[in-house]
Order: sequence, then structure tokens, then C-alpha cells
Amino acid sequence: MHDERDRFLRGYEALCAIENTDAPSIVTGLADIAPDLARFVVEFGYGDVLTRPGLAPAERQLVTVGALTALANAAPQLAFHLHGALNVGCSPTELVEAIVHVCLYAGFPASINGLTVAKTVFAERGIRPDVTRADLGGMDRWERGLATLATVDGRAGQHVIESLNDIAPDLGRFLVEFAFGDVYPRGGLDLRQRELVTVAACTALGTVDPQLRIHIHGLLNTGGTQVELIEVIIQMALYAGFPAALNALTTAREVLRQRATDQ
Repeated sequence: MHDERDRFLRGYEALCAIENTDAPSIVTGLADIAPDLARFVVEFGYGDVLTRPGLAPAERQLVTVGALTALANAAPQLAFHLHGALNVGCSPTELVEAIVHVCLYAGFPASINGLTVAKTVFAERGIRPDVTRADLGGMDRWERGLATLATVDGRAGQHVIESLNDIAPDLGRFLVEFAFGDVYPRGGLDLRQRELVTVAACTALGTVDPQLRIHIHGLLNTGGTQVELIEVIIQMALYAGFPAALNALTTAREVLRQRATDQ
């Protein structure tokens, strides 16, 4: 059992580092209405969860940005974590790419709204993000998309494309050309980081278990570890609630058992 004071101090220090302050805003902001909630955030959110080993601080902020973008209902918290991500070493390009990437799973409005928040954060910090168009090379979109799909999702991704042939083959083409031909190969994030963001977003959404299942495979296929997978899902309890994290862990358990059996 952790000493309660140790939990608070550990969380307080972590929160100060993320917010780059000596007095975290949530502690002062909730003091007059719900100081216990502020304590829960510090002790549990930061003292118990966000200081766990297994995922680097910058990547913890990156997946939080992905999840909050997908949820699309917490702009103040997204702004807070964009500032926090910059404070712990994420680059503006990484954050923009994470927000853009989420359009594949939560739709264009979620990404556009997320980028609106990012623009405000960047302006406050005097940051001018790189807006150079990504150079994806000479391969056509279909071939590039098929190659990326095979790397990320293997046979499972191809099965999804084939399953659409009898009802919406154009949607399958869009998945290959746009999702895996246009978005996934962009610079700024590597495939493993993109899959970390995808697992976070799909866990937070809580309604896309088949896609979460595929992208758990995708994370492991692109160099992610079981420890990183579990840490992302546990962290989502803070932002999407325990039911979302518990459901995702059930899916993760099934995927890990399947992969162990297939080896």
C-alpha cells in the first residue's frame, strides 16, 4: 500500500512538470467547490497512473491528446494536455499529426476542432508549426496504402478490405488510398506512435471494438510492446472512464492470447 502523502507528492511533482508551474491550476481552480476532486486527480491521475513506468512521459501526453481529440467534448483539457505535451518534449509537428491522424477514427469534425484548440495553444506560445506538405514519394496511393496496410495490420487489414467487396468496394478503396496511403505514411510520427494514438482513440470512443482489436495487433506489429499497450489502455480510464478501459482490456486479453497461440 502506497503512503497517501507519497502519492500526493509524487502526483503533485508530475503535474507541476507537465504544467510547468509551481502551483497546478486544477488544485487552485477546484479549491472553492471540490477540493477532493483535485486531490483525486493529483493522487490517482498523476500519482498512481501517469507516473507508472512502461510509457515515456511524452508519449503519455501524445496518447492523451489523441484520446481527447477523439472524444471531442473536452476542449479545455485538450488545451491543457497540448501545453503539457510541449512541456515534456513533444514537438508541434507530432501533436498536429496526432490530431490529424484521429480523423480516421472519430471523423473530420473531431480533428478540425482539435486543430482549432492547437492553433490557440501554439499562438499563446509563439509557435509556428511546419505546414510543409508531406512528401510521400513516387508510389501511387493504392500501392503505398497496400504496403502500409500490410505492415500495420497484416492479413487482418486485408480481410477488412475484402469483406467490403460485395457491398461497398469504394469504401475499401478509400481505406487503402486515404487512411493507409495518405495519412499513415505522413512524417512526424512513426507507425508505432500512430498505433499508440489509434489504440488510445479507439479505447476512448468505446464503440469500435473490431477496429480496436485490429489496431492492438497493429501496435504489436509495428514495434509496440505488451507493456505499452496495457499502459495506454489503463491511462484511458482517466479520460474515458473505467468501463472504456475495462472493455479494451478484455479485447487486449483476447488478442494477446490469440497471438500466443499462433506463435
